[in-house]
Amino acid sequence: MSTGISVIIPTYNRVSVIQRALDSVFRQTFPPTEVIVIDDGSTDETAAMITTNYPAVRLLSQKNMGISAARNAGIRMAKADWLALLDSDDEWLADKLQQQMQALQENPHYLFCHTNETWIRNGLQVKQMKKHHKYGGHIFRHCLPLCVISPSSAIIHRSVFAKVGLFDETLPVCEDYDMWLRICARYPVLFLDSELIIKYGGHADQLSRRYWGMDRFRIRALEKILSDPELSVEHKKTAFNTMREKLQIVLKGARKYQNHELVSKFEPLLARQISEYEHMQT
Repeated sequence: MSTGISVIIPTYNRVSVIQRALDSVFRQTFPPTEVIVIDDGSTDETAAMITTNYPAVRLLSQKNMGISAARNAGIRMAKADWLALLDSDDEWLADKLQQQMQALQENPHYLFCHTNETWIRNGLQVKQMKKHHKYGGHIFRHCLPLCVISPSSAIIHRSVFAKVGLFDETLPVCEDYDMWLRICARYPVLFLDSELIIKYGGHADQLSRRYWGMDRFRIRALEKILSDPELSVEHKKTAFNTMREKLQIVLKGARKYQNHELVSKFEPLLARQISEYEHMQT
């Protein structure tokens, strides 16, 4: 098994925090093959700072197209067989790559590995809720309610992207939720129950704070996975149930706040999903 790793870091106007992320990469006890930063149209000093302070970084500057387009550009650029994702506001512990690559060497049938994490919100460590519990193995059903894999913890073999495709550039958020559904419908994942990354939250530019009603975007991802002809019957049934639950939640809120556009969009979709599920049961 090849052990080379390309690190892919998308960023947008985060000159104040990306140095922490990069320093954590260059402190790794298992050095990566290359470090790629995709500057997604930053208007701050990100590009100049990286060019000056981190000459070993492969820097790609592009117009602002969103995190999925930036990650995809990095994946296309990457030279190594293994790709490690890192968000520019997060941080790795020094032995993160070493522990994961050792585990992948010992379990060569896995093509995906993720880890546990420490959460810091507004400078304070917070405890993860039960719904954020992490799993290994065949975890498709665990991925349905919400995103349970942090991109910053993931190491993925490039052959996986050849099979499932790249990140969906039409999704402004929940693009990771969409990707993990596609991957976990086909592959088991290796999980290390060690807190090998630090996730920082509470800052104003987090995508999850910029968009209301995140289930709207998860519904789009569920529509996609349900249309996958390779999805197993078992996975299809569990995905149908989650789709119905999320549609009912969104519709309840839309009716309460008289959002007629959402009601007219999701009521027919809910009716169709119920009909298709009932047909599948017969």
